[in-house]
Amino acid sequence: MKPLRTLLSGVLAAATLSTVLTAAPAAAAPTLNRPDAAAGWLARQLVDGERFEVVFDGVAYPDQGLTIDAIFAFAAARTAGTNAAKATTWLARPEVLTGYIGDGTEAYAGATAKLALAVQVRGGNPSAFGGVDLITRLRGLQAPSGRFSDRSAFGDYSNAFTQAFALLALDRTAAGAPASGAAFLIGTRCADGGFPLYFGQATCVSDVDATALAVQALLATGNTTAAAPAVTWLLSVQTSAGAFADGNGTVNANSTGLAAQTLRVAGRPGAWLKARTFLLSLQVRCPGPIADRGAIAYTTTGFDPATAVRATAQAVPGLTGAGFATLTAAGSQAPAPTLACAA
Repeated sequence: MKPLRTLLSGVLAAATLSTVLTAAPAAAAPTLNRPDAAAGWLARQLVDGERFEVVFDGVAYPDQGLTIDAIFAFAAARTAGTNAAKATTWLARPEVLTGYIGDGTEAYAGATAKLALAVQVRGGNPSAFGGVDLITRLRGLQAPSGRFSDRSAFGDYSNAFTQAFALLALDRTAAGAPASGAAFLIGTRCADGGFPLYFGQATCVSDVDATALAVQALLATGNTTAAAPAVTWLLSVQTSAGAFADGNGTVNANSTGLAAQTLRVAGRPGAWLKARTFLLSLQVRCPGPIADRGAIAYTTTGFDPATAVRATAQAVPGLTGAGFATLTAAGSQAPAPTLACAA
């Protein structure tokens, strides 16, 4: 039997999972700042104000990855600090923690790296989170090749996101990120300058999301020259409207949000502003339904509650331009603001 993470991965790919949108009470402070309003809407979708869930065959399961995306979004907007704190506490629960990073025998590199980065963003200690040393565990998952890989009886599902998040998290530690990890990532670059999502494919196909995150990791670790071709590739696939498409060719807020964040970090303000304008065009504004105001739609087809949570979570860092290497929740306001509308 495959592990739940594998089953859910396949279901997500088929778009048959839906996010549980149980709103939790939150202090509402009207704001004209649209990224803040997006983060505020996102906070109000958290189950019990602390987590996201996915439904599979009528059963709700914790979605730690999406919850971490929300923590990143709250930090980028410097708002919803109360919800971010609750989410971090929830992630530290033993059953939630081991269900995401593995129980030790099972160890998932990408989840470990992403969680370690989230703890760092929140100002916590990833070497002592929920009784687990995430940093030591992550370093222990690096292969001699430099690749960060899963240790699992069910296979290795590590990819470019795994490698990039590992470099970003370890770069924040005193010892820094291993040069071999960056070298491995650089070695996976496609001929056109972009990066593939999956390693070892017969044909190297550049992916917007993978390339964007790889660029941030390379810039964070001082590999500016190696990141340059990837930035050029991202610029080459940006649409005239400022948007970006996923591997299936669908122009969407998720890919555009991550690319926008990267373009800002890479010092391309003009391209970032174009992407930001596109993201703002997807936001539910007045006189839209009150409950939906602030949300970012996944595509130009309009608001869909099944996709808006993930789209909003990944769009907010793009709207603010706050990169993962320096992202911090320090100074965040506690409330989850609402979008102010004219009387």
